[in-house]
Amino acid sequence: MSDPDRFAARYAHPLDDFQDAGITALHEGRSVLVAAPTGAGKTVVGEYGVWRALDRGRRCFYTTPIKALSNQKYGDLCREHGEGRVGLLTGDHSINGDAPVVVMTTEVLRNMLYERSRALDGLDTVVLDEVHYLADRERGAVWEETIVQLAADVQLACLSATVSNAEEFGAWLAATRDGCDVVISERRPVPLAHHYAVNDRIEPIFKAGKQGGQGRKGAKAAREAAAAEARGGVPNPDLVMLERRAQQRGRRGRGPGGGTKLLPPRRSDLVASLRERRWLPAIVFVFSRAGCDGAVGQLVGDGVRLTSKEEREEIRAIVDDRAADLERADLDVLDFGPWREALAHGIASHHAGMVPLFRETVEELFVRGLVKVCFATETLALGINMPARTVVIERLEKWDGQQHVLLSPGQFTQLTGRAGRRGLDERGHAVVLHQRDVDFTTVASLVGRRVEPLISRFQPSYNMAVNLLRRHDRAGAEQLLEASFAQWQARNRVVDDEARIERNREALEGYAENLVSDYGDFPDYWGLRRELSRLEKAGAKARREARQRAITEALADLAPGEVVRPPGRRDDTPVAVVRVIWTKSGTPLAEAVTTDRKLVRLGPRELDGPPERVGRVPLPHAGGPRQPAYRKQVANALRQVETAPRVGSPGDAGNGDTLPETDAEEAERQARIAELRESIGEHPVHHDPARSEIEVWAHRYDELERDTAKIERRVARHTHSLVDTFRRIVGVLGDHGYLDGPQEAPRPTDDGLALAALHLEADLLLAECLRAGLLTDLDPAELAAVASVFVHETRMKDPPPVASPTARVDEVLDAIDERWQRLSEHEQAAGLPVTREPDPGFVEVVHRWARGAHLDAALDGSELTPGDFVRGTKRVADLLRQLRDADTGLASPSQAAHRAIVRGVVAADL
Repeated sequence: MSDPDRFAARYAHPLDDFQDAGITALHEGRSVLVAAPTGAGKTVVGEYGVWRALDRGRRCFYTTPIKALSNQKYGDLCREHGEGRVGLLTGDHSINGDAPVVVMTTEVLRNMLYERSRALDGLDTVVLDEVHYLADRERGAVWEETIVQLAADVQLACLSATVSNAEEFGAWLAATRDGCDVVISERRPVPLAHHYAVNDRIEPIFKAGKQGGQGRKGAKAAREAAAAEARGGVPNPDLVMLERRAQQRGRRGRGPGGGTKLLPPRRSDLVASLRERRWLPAIVFVFSRAGCDGAVGQLVGDGVRLTSKEEREEIRAIVDDRAADLERADLDVLDFGPWREALAHGIASHHAGMVPLFRETVEELFVRGLVKVCFATETLALGINMPARTVVIERLEKWDGQQHVLLSPGQFTQLTGRAGRRGLDERGHAVVLHQRDVDFTTVASLVGRRVEPLISRFQPSYNMAVNLLRRHDRAGAEQLLEASFAQWQARNRVVDDEARIERNREALEGYAENLVSDYGDFPDYWGLRRELSRLEKAGAKARREARQRAITEALADLAPGEVVRPPGRRDDTPVAVVRVIWTKSGTPLAEAVTTDRKLVRLGPRELDGPPERVGRVPLPHAGGPRQPAYRKQVANALRQVETAPRVGSPGDAGNGDTLPETDAEEAERQARIAELRESIGEHPVHHDPARSEIEVWAHRYDELERDTAKIERRVARHTHSLVDTFRRIVGVLGDHGYLDGPQEAPRPTDDGLALAALHLEADLLLAECLRAGLLTDLDPAELAAVASVFVHETRMKDPPPVASPTARVDEVLDAIDERWQRLSEHEQAAGLPVTREPDPGFVEVVHRWARGAHLDAALDGSELTPGDFVRGTKRVADLLRQLRDADTGLASPSQAAHRAIVRGVVAADL
């Protein structure tokens, strides 16, 4: 019996064709990329890689993108092969690391490769689970670093969700690994039916008979609906007509009393309907943490009870066991009691704002079938194994940081992919609730198999550069960068551009034949015209910039209580300034109250010129501008202000067509413009009767030349973009003393080796601060607080000012800011992205926690949820581990700081 047959015999059911194909590739010594929908069973191919390595007496690494998946997979493999043969390596855990099979995060393997760890000896296979994380903006580069540096004789089993360019990704893997089979499956093992819930109805999105429960008629209708969907059938005409009638009657002014208003069902009614249809357990996606928690409260308040007495007892026992090590005071802050009781009734939420211990408990209970309804944000759709019978999507629009945008078909497919449990369900169900702002046909258009392409986010970093140059000369390091998927995609993109450039150059030669005048030198004449146009545009731009500067300076100078006229607004009647705020980019915005009690925001985009001061009003001592009573009092005072007749604004010099005569640059520009106009008028070609026809060709020539130059710049940028960035990085590192030696083979200095051990976005900034000794002479709480500025990123758009917990911390933060300023100036000069500014938003909270405060005291006055706090503290703890393990002279203080913060709810997840 062959190896694949022996492996397949371990399963109670025959393997799918795509699983056989993936296993065959590994058996025959090739790497493989398996792209299949969520729940299709692609991990079977990875498990064959593990089984085969063990069978051959060699080693296998099983990598995952996140710690939770590593823990989950470690448990699965221990049950399959025994704890003695399986190890776990994450940032938090090190269990049996010398075992023949080791589960780890991808970052751990990347670091092994840089260190040339002996653990790589005898490595047979690496399973890269969820390899589509390569597209992750923050962490995707790790996958490419790993793939291009693994020894050629190591086989890869790459497991991915379906992506539209799997063939392209597979072709790169084949070129990088000396061959790679691409196995694609678009078939879901459990078919999925899509439904639309409106008022008290749940109807199929594609019409196929009346939808019922799980009986024979209901099953037949579901099969017909799925068939209609697969054929690309039209949206359910009954729902289209229902929506159309509601819109028509709404325009006629008929209210809900007529029964025509369409609404999403109440949550408790929806859950009751799902329960009646036997469609539980269900995951309900709500794109808001507060919305998830509020939904749980609503169901509990409505008396929804989904568990039996025996299930409730089992749930409470599991929850109490998981929370046994937490202090009662911290549990009170986490609202443990209400959370426990909601779980006992089969209702839960799942989002990043929860502490990890709570999230993992929900996951365990859901997998056991004890949680029947889970309200979750979209983060649940990534990686964690929580399949459901039904997925419900409450809204199809989500906030992208700037505005509410419609889900893409790929995002919709990813969310609904959780529906349908293999071996448990004949069919999965996806239910979209009625959308007030999205018409039904748009909802139907999202249903299908369209998925997003896999786009590389790979970019060299300072840390990557010094690590590559530890092991390679410059040419070797650049060769590895050229082998990345990012560069592969870039080269593929320029093929069409290069052909277009060639076509454009041929067309330009033809255009040039028409740029001839019998009256004189047309290129000379057109050169004068070009220069005149450039100067006139430059003058207009300078005037706009001067006007913007004047507006910005005037806004920054406003004080609360001042009354101004805002030029440029449709209504330029006076308004009363109540406060001036600043955007992250440093732009001042004035918030003001109008005479009709509205709160308006005045910024450079809303004004044609600087606001004109015309008076002052007293502001209320209590309340704020968001409160109607506050605005009413301000508006009443504003109406009493006596304003002088409008005679001009202090900024008028900056918002017209002229600038002060003292502006020497503008005066010189105007003189040259006058000279050019005279030369043009005197040029012989200016009097050619055919000039207008020749100018048509000249304009075409200029436009095509500009377009061609733009494409050429794009080609140049893409052709060797990563290597160019790498060379700039090497230049900055050399200037700062992190690299030394000959240009063709620079080597890291001692400071460079310390930088090589720092894996974070602000790696060079931290290295600069360490070299300057800024983190020495700090007690453990102060060190943890200062370390947080390098890894924390405030979620708030306009965070409030932060107070330093001690004078020493304040002094250090000022010094860090100074070094960031110098570094950012150097990066700008080198043409590199600027390192993110240090963020002190977590300093005070982590300092309190490190000093031993209870959770409620640590979070006092902050906007952080407990989940955000735990996640942020773990990032600080990870950085402290790096400082402990790197040669920075901070091993003992970092260890003490690490012990101070890894306790309570933070330690519960480690």
